Amino acid sequence: MELQNRTAVITGGASGIGLATAYKFAELGANLVLGDIEQSALDSAVSRLRDNGAKVIGVRGDVSIEADVQALKDAALDEFDGVHLIFNNAGVAAGPTIGTPKSVWDWVMKVNVDGVINGINVFVPHFLEQNEGHVINTGSLAGLGGVPGMGAYCASKFAVVGISESLFHELGMRNTNVGVSALCPGFVKTRIFESQRNMPNELKSYNESPDAKLLNDLGSSAVNAGIDAEIVADAVADAVLNKKFWILTHERAALRTTEQRLEWMRGSGAATINLEGATQP
Repeated sequence: MELQNRTAVITGGASGIGLATAYKFAELGANLVLGDIEQSALDSAVSRLRDNGAKVIGVRGDVSIEADVQALKDAALDEFDGVHLIFNNAGVAAGPTIGTPKSVWDWVMKVNVDGVINGINVFVPHFLEQNEGHVINTGSLAGLGGVPGMGAYCASKFAVVGISESLFHELGMRNTNVGVSALCPGFVKTRIFESQRNMPNELKSYNESPDAKLLNDLGSSAVNAGIDAEIVADAVADAVLNKKFWILTHERAALRTTEQRLEWMRGSGAATINLEGATQP
């Protein structure tokens, strides 16, 4: 799908991968609708993109609320008289498998999984009707293999990968000109391990627990050693232009993770965890 004069909606668009992709899409001639839960960051991102010549608007919202995602679509249609791409990118990280309160699990799943479901429910019927569109869902290497200390995050990203694969096959059965991509990066220099900044107030005390602090420390170190978000943005744009399903910015780690699962299923030892391998392509 070409991006020139098409309209792209990006959730989590005020920072990290979302913002880097917004710049890339604007460079390729797309109109932009950015969604984010942080109003100040959203205002700043929109202002900077406009200064750079982009046609862009921002809409504050929570992707876990379907009405807020619907508002993104409505804004795109009102401002640009069309919408052609949804990048379900908003995400949060928290919680080892052992000891994480159910309320924290629920928060991670609502943002990371319900946000994708809402994006699909709101935008895909429109794409099918016009027989043009593309869906990008942000998964992770953590959606291809379990990682200690990140049970809730892994669960959510495994779900995103499964949803994306199912959507791919359903679109194929309809023989439609609507594409889907699953973005599964390793560590990228973003603020994903500062997710507590957007955590509901009633959950923030969890961030003082030893497990939460350890995860944030380890995660922040790995993120800081990761790739730049602009590298991911280039890969996302390439997937849209060339209708690719898998977007593997850390291809060696992604393939090795998958190979090790197959070997494990066939009776070899358990898969190993190589965080260093998930930092660089």
